[in-house]
This record gives sequence, C-alpha cells and structure tokens, in this order.
Amino acid sequence: MTEALQAATSGTNVAEEAVREHAAWRADRERELREPYGWLSLTALLWPTATPSRLPGVPGEWWVADGVLRTQPVPGEAAVLVGEDVEPDGPTVIGVGEGRGRVVGTFLPEGRAGSAGPDDTPEVAVEVIVRTGRYGVRLRDPQAATRAAFTGAPAFDHDPAWVLDVPVRWYDEPEPVTVGAARPGLVHHVEVLGEVDVVHGGRSATLALTGTLTSPTVLFSDEADGVAPWRVVEVSTQDGSAPAPSGTLRLDLNRAVNLPHAFTDFGTGPAPLAGNHLPFAVTAGEKAPR
Repeated sequence: MTEALQAATSGTNVAEEAVREHAAWRADRERELREPYGWLSLTALLWPTATPSRLPGVPGEWWVADGVLRTQPVPGEAAVLVGEDVEPDGPTVIGVGEGRGRVVGTFLPEGRAGSAGPDDTPEVAVEVIVRTGRYGVRLRDPQAATRAAFTGAPAFDHDPAWVLDVPVRWYDEPEPVTVGAARPGLVHHVEVLGEVDVVHGGRSATLALTGTLTSPTVLFSDEADGVAPWRVVEVSTQDGSAPAPSGTLRLDLNRAVNLPHAFTDFGTGPAPLAGNHLPFAVTAGEKAPR
C-alpha cells in the first residue's frame, strides 16, 4: 500500500470514527432529554406571593415570608405533596439560592392512577427555583405532552469542518456579569472566565467563556436559519485534560445544543453576553425543535 493510500485510508477511518462518536453522543443527549423528570417534563412555572394561596395544579398553599418559600397542606385535599423534607402537617420551609433549583417533593394528581409498571411514572415533581430574587414553583410531569410527543431533537449532520481548535485567553479572576434570560423580566448572574477567538470561512469573532473552569461553555447566537435564538456548547481540550490553563481549546460546534426554553415555555435559561454572536451561519449542532 502506498503512503498516499495509507494516509487516505487512515483519514477515512478517523472520519468514520468521528461520525460514530457523534452519533453515540447524540443518543446520550436524547436519552437525557427523555428522562422522566428531564427538561421535556416541564408543564408550569408559577410565582407565589406573600399571601398564602393556592397555585394552579399544585397541592397545598404557598407563600413567601422572611426570604424563604413556605407551603402547607389544605385539609381534605386529595392530592398531597410528599418528600423527605416535606412536613406532613406543615408548614414546610424551603430555601434555595439565586439561580438554583431544588425538587422538594412529588404528588399524584387527583384522578390519575398510580404506577402500573416499572416504566410508568405518574407522580408530578415540584421544583422550587429562585430567579432574579423571586421564588418560583415549577412542575415536572413525566406525562407532559412535550415529552410524550418527543421523537428526537432535530440536528445537522456531523461536519468535521465545525470542529475548531481555538486560542483562549483566561482571565486572572472570573468577572461577574449580569445577562438577560429566556423569560422577560428575569436576569442571570454568570462569571466570565476568559475569551476565545473563533475563525471559520474567513470570518472571525471573539466569544466570552462562561460556566466553570472545569466545564467552560460558550453561549452564542449566529446567522443560521432554522436554529434557536441562541445555543450553548461545552469546550474541551484535544487530549481530554482539564481546560484551564490550556492555551488552546476544542470547540466542536456539532455539539451545540438548545437550552431548555427551546423545548418548553417554562425554561428560564440565560441569554448570551452582549457580543457573543458569530457573524456567520453555524450549520451544525441542534436545530430549533419547534
């Protein structure tokens, strides 16, 4: 076999392996989306007030007092919130940090049958979140129409041209920045870890890195049609070592994914930093799911 033929064969094998690895990664991504209490299960996002009151579709009364969320059961109510930290007779006190979420318990909706088998998960989970200083109650229902109708997240085919090795400049200290959110009236507080220079097809842009030093991410928008307003992609090193303090990172835009709000109306994900826009169409990664 000639050297040229060997090189061509080797290149073909590498390309085929990349496609196989990407297909396996896509399968894992969709399995995660299909989890019973995953992002496809969101059915409501409600905002309790300072006055004890009922929330639509949620057992008990809910209110905010002294900087924490409180709930207590309503006598005679068929559906009851249960969980390790739930006080059966109330009140249950729930504290959550800004930008965080916590599932406090589950309940079986009135009129819904209990579990009929190992794959049947009828209970609705109640998640408490804090966004922009406000307590919210979000429902995660495995029988949500969004999850039941899910047949996969549409995505572009794998293209090696979108696997980019980009130079990175780490900041001496993370810089706190406030950005917008998928829902009007909310903000997110993120930390900028550094910046990367992205070049493709003769066009270039500098994007901010957020996330953590061990799992940095790029949240970006671009010029492609048929994609969500913004997507996110994790960055890594070529050899799989810790990203910081490497001087070059691998940005595989085939792995750009949608945030939860692209699938459901009840996600509150952060918006990109101002300027985190690629001035060209990224025809890679996930497409808009709806």
